[in-house]
Amino acid sequence: MARPELSGEPPVRTERHGRVLLIRMCRAHKRNAVDRQLAGALDTAFNTLEDDPELWAGVLTGSGGVFSAGSDLGAIGDYVTERGGEYGLIRRHRRKPLLAAVEGAALGGGMELVLACDLVVAASTARFGLPEVRLGLVPTCAGLFRGPRAPPVNLAREMVLTGDCVDAARAHAAGLVNRVTPEGEALEGALALAARICENAPVAVQASLTAMDAWLSGSDELGWRATEEATRTVLASADAREGITAFRERRPPRWTGR
Repeated sequence: MARPELSGEPPVRTERHGRVLLIRMCRAHKRNAVDRQLAGALDTAFNTLEDDPELWAGVLTGSGGVFSAGSDLGAIGDYVTERGGEYGLIRRHRRKPLLAAVEGAALGGGMELVLACDLVVAASTARFGLPEVRLGLVPTCAGLFRGPRAPPVNLAREMVLTGDCVDAARAHAAGLVNRVTPEGEALEGALALAARICENAPVAVQASLTAMDAWLSGSDELGWRATEEATRTVLASADAREGITAFRERRPPRWTGR
């Protein structure tokens, strides 16, 4: 199969399903890892969702059986957009409900994309994880404070500190996932849930979402400051350099604690 960059296929495809905008990440050959091109395309799609009065809800999904593996390491952090922040979404101020339809893995920044959505529909085979510590890094796209906000704090701590994945059943039991579907049916389930939301008055839905987000995001400024401090600490460490080198060389890292 031709790669999107070579075939001219766009990194994001959108479809309108009535009042719902489906936003599909299309870098399957890179496990939908976010680079500058994908971030820009996502930003454009989310702008359309927010700015078009005919659209009342959105669904974000991946392709190739994967939601997203997070940041493309080759991007070296170049995935920040003016309106949406990281990945076009992480710092975006939204009024309209956004659902994540998760098949396969949502790891690192992919998990942080999920945490930036309002509702989550996941296939039974979906996996969620924040594995940054395995590379000597930390989650930088709000996972350190949105993570404890969604599942119980102790589960968030376990995910961040071990880097281990959580399956859909455990994520659902913890409250991270709203609905679990059979494999291959997460998108259908998310579109159905989005359509159900769109049966309600859009002004009331948007006002309710804005109010809930205002309360939930009250500590975001502190969360970003703490994340930036943690990021500075790890980026200055030898362990971070070793983690990235080991990942690229496909070998176990040799940690020194420095």
